[in-house]
Amino acid sequence: MLITGWGPAHDMLNDEISLRKEQGCLETDAIRQEFQALEHTAECEQRYLELYAKLKNLEVSPDFHYEEPSNLDAIRAARPAPVALPKCTLDDDALLDRLHGGWTGRAVGCALGKPVEGMGMGQTFRGIRKYLENRGQWPLRDFFSMKDVGDGMQIYCPRSCKENIQFMEEDDDICYTLIGLLLLEIYGKDFTSHDVAELWNHRLPMAFVCTAERQALLNYNMFRCSMKDGFDRELLRTWNNPYREWIGAQIRADFFGFASPGNPEQAAEFAWRDASWTHERNGIYGEMFIAAVEAAAYVTDDPLKLVEAGLAQIPANCRLAEKLRRTVEKTTREKPDVDAFMTWVEQECPSMSPVHTINNAMICVYALLMGGMDPDRTVETAVSCGYDTDCNGATTGAITGLARGHRAFGGILAPQLHDTIQAEFSEFMSVKMADLAKRSLAVVKKNNQH
Repeated sequence: MLITGWGPAHDMLNDEISLRKEQGCLETDAIRQEFQALEHTAECEQRYLELYAKLKNLEVSPDFHYEEPSNLDAIRAARPAPVALPKCTLDDDALLDRLHGGWTGRAVGCALGKPVEGMGMGQTFRGIRKYLENRGQWPLRDFFSMKDVGDGMQIYCPRSCKENIQFMEEDDDICYTLIGLLLLEIYGKDFTSHDVAELWNHRLPMAFVCTAERQALLNYNMFRCSMKDGFDRELLRTWNNPYREWIGAQIRADFFGFASPGNPEQAAEFAWRDASWTHERNGIYGEMFIAAVEAAAYVTDDPLKLVEAGLAQIPANCRLAEKLRRTVEKTTREKPDVDAFMTWVEQECPSMSPVHTINNAMICVYALLMGGMDPDRTVETAVSCGYDTDCNGATTGAITGLARGHRAFGGILAPQLHDTIQAEFSEFMSVKMADLAKRSLAVVKKNNQH
């Protein structure tokens, strides 16, 4: 039975074949040939099921040398040596300012990237650059304009464009951070993956969740009465879910970093609990990495040290860690511009989805290194690279906002949002980021009581 929540069965099977090939499985090319020989009709459902079953039982190539567990204890055992960080000694006023900066950065980066998300996934950075050049706005230094110059190029989300922007509008990248706040307010630091699923089920409209998240939530409702012990994360994250190494978990990391000042290990563990019922392997590591980076941003603004702190919480020999180390090496050695860097990323990840964890994390690391930890410059760099533009803008904005704080945030982007998020769900129909920072500080203080 193929129960689909994001795309049709044909597309789901195609994505599963790609995933299993990335995971080093043998025989994926033969299965793809069988798949491509099928006519794209409803009558193919039985053959889809047969091919899907084959994919679940493939052997891994002996040449696949990566170590990529999904279990928390195994992940921790596979980590590199720990990274020494200063202890967080910020007082309540300073923590409040940092949290306000983190919320502001996430909103700024998300709003900046939102109008060109589709362009970033289709025409990638080339389309974004052409759009801006045609309007005399390259390099990117402000929210995108909707100006019609007769080139036929269109962007979306007019409320997030220069002509109209007044606040951060509804977006899944913002909703997940708000849900993270609610999660820790309701359940505290001992929340479970099951708590996450229940909270989503009651608070998040299905239309707000995409790819792996939608499929896992559908699985949760389909199997909730029959799961062993009431919650089977392996079933939920793998059943008909070819998106389980995509970016969905990585964009959910923020509040777990927000809640763990100077404690990357705690942030990464929180992120694992959040990610491990919807994702596996590098899909989990992406969220753990970003949460750890954000926790470290309270105590250092050195982007190299931040990346090291994030890498210290994921397996040393996983594909994500390998690509991020290569990104650091290339960026620090060559300081490539966006065109050169993204051409290289395409060569490094030639068949990877534009919403995969790994290639988008590479963009985030590049933007942090090239942006000098300046919030505006960093999110502008991330968005200019293409792929999942609002996700990467939001993630890098949150990191730099946490590191700098609200009072020193600077730039021209943040004032245009008027400190307001209109998320259009639950109690967050319209909320001030200053108020979110206050609620976040209360969570931080409660979470870190001894």
